[in-house]
Amino acid sequence: MCGICGFCDFTRDNAGPVWREAGERMGETLAHRGPDGKGLWQGADCVLVHRRLAVIDPERGQQPMARVRDGVEYVLIYNGELYNTDELRRELRKLGFSFETESDTEVLLNACIAWGDGAAQRLEGIFAFAFWDGRRRRLMCCRDRFGVKPFFYAWKDGALVFASELKALFQYPGLEPRLGRQGLCEVLGIGPARTAGAGVFEGVRELKGGCQLTAGPEGLQIRRYWALESRPHEDGYEETVEKVRHLLEGAIRRQLVSDVPLCTFLSGGLDSSIITAVAARAYQEQGREPLETYSFDYVGNRKHFKASAFQPDADAPWVKKAVRALGTRHRVLRCDIPSLLQLLPEAVEAKDLPGMADVDSSLLYFCRKVAERHTVALSGECADEVFGGYPWFERSELLEADTFPWCPDLEFRRAVVKPELWESLQVEDYVQARYQQSLAEMPALPGEALWERRRREVGWLSLNWFMSTLLDRKDRMSMAAGLEVRVPFCDHHLVEYVWNIPWAMKAMNGQRKQVLRDAAEGLLPEELLRRPKSPYPKTHDPLYEQLVRARLLTILDDRDAPIHSLVDEKALRAGLLSDAGDYGKPWFGQLMAGPQMLAYLIQINEWMSRYHLTV
Repeated sequence: MCGICGFCDFTRDNAGPVWREAGERMGETLAHRGPDGKGLWQGADCVLVHRRLAVIDPERGQQPMARVRDGVEYVLIYNGELYNTDELRRELRKLGFSFETESDTEVLLNACIAWGDGAAQRLEGIFAFAFWDGRRRRLMCCRDRFGVKPFFYAWKDGALVFASELKALFQYPGLEPRLGRQGLCEVLGIGPARTAGAGVFEGVRELKGGCQLTAGPEGLQIRRYWALESRPHEDGYEETVEKVRHLLEGAIRRQLVSDVPLCTFLSGGLDSSIITAVAARAYQEQGREPLETYSFDYVGNRKHFKASAFQPDADAPWVKKAVRALGTRHRVLRCDIPSLLQLLPEAVEAKDLPGMADVDSSLLYFCRKVAERHTVALSGECADEVFGGYPWFERSELLEADTFPWCPDLEFRRAVVKPELWESLQVEDYVQARYQQSLAEMPALPGEALWERRRREVGWLSLNWFMSTLLDRKDRMSMAAGLEVRVPFCDHHLVEYVWNIPWAMKAMNGQRKQVLRDAAEGLLPEELLRRPKSPYPKTHDPLYEQLVRARLLTILDDRDAPIHSLVDEKALRAGLLSDAGDYGKPWFGQLMAGPQMLAYLIQINEWMSRYHLTV
């Protein structure tokens, strides 16, 4: 994984020192994404900048990578991993291409030269890249199908400016962070999720997953190269189970390629245990040392853990069972409670936006610890979105809610925002409009029963919103630590197939994710296969609520704190700050309740301060 950024402007000469300096400033903001190397390519039309985290062919895979073919120069900067490199390399050799390295970067560069706009459809992996085509005099930018790897851009006075992270954009001359109605509605009404394509800041956009952008003298063009399709599922249950197993095992095994140390995250849940089981078996077959695994917890969490409908049990006993069964070399990483608070600002710096509060800061802590020994990790994100593992696929009050089911009402949010600001922004109207827009984009299946269609809608929302939020979180926190995290459940072949499996099969015998459990038969002990869904671990220590309450009170006592322009201080002091409640009713997903709302407000204040934002 890496960081990319740059700009192109066809109305001026970009080869001067002022533009080189601008590119260098942008690149320095992404140093955390690429601690192993940096590079810059400068041409008359554009500047391309790269920060490298070396995973494949560390010695020869430097970027920007340039090749001259038939007298024309082509240049690539790329963030990601390709999992079908060998197949593409064989195809390209048949077309007359030769290779100087073993890196997937060179394969991608030659693929873009050979197939142009058609290259993206051939790629399997997670990626965001910019390809300079000297023959056509244009820059082609592309993002993987689910947007695992980030790509933000802005149009500034005829220049396309782009970067892996928002912070890099604002190093470009004259491009400044500003906040308008859309951004405020995103943060107050949608956050920590984000509308696909929205960059939150005024004038900033995100290239959507499955899309490519082309910039040339004639301007910008954006086209979609991939989309999910709805079609009747024609396989019987046994055949479905076999196909799911085949697709999943293939995805996991393809993602084990690495020239640097690799590990897996292991929570003892179904998803991470399946990935670990397949990876451990592959390591054994190859005669390698036992696979290394990591689990996450909090200091003293066993003492304070409280079971709930959202988090029925703790991970620790299940991790032990998984390690015993799979024979991995395991480490438990424990975060202390003060670190959760201390890392909240750093999580904002990593994401450039307020995020999932302690859910982000804990992941940042854990990723930094993992990165001390490993460069690549496999993680179980996306399985619940793909296979329907969340409560909102079954609980009627969530399933039938005419809004985003992980945020069934805006009560928590409305209670802390100034009433006049909330009304002037029309936050509820904005949220409902985004919800309806998303449903309108879903590929419908004609003739589908209403109840089946509603589950398809919830699945669509989960894939395009909740999954995107978790992928965004995982990328920023892991890359802030210089760690590459891969997500096998996000393999597009698997998602395309499972998307059309009817709910009766996904939840065979009334058990969520039953088709996945049956597909994993023989990989895991029965008790691990049947473990109920439990989300990412959260702290149950009351100290956390005490610390975030004290921190937010300190912020409110500062009359210059920017959050005063947003919050209803009187209501906040009388409400959440008097008793946030350890868990209560979540206001986002399954993990974010009262204490996380306090932490989210702390992050909003940090974000506004960092970017000098005003309302």
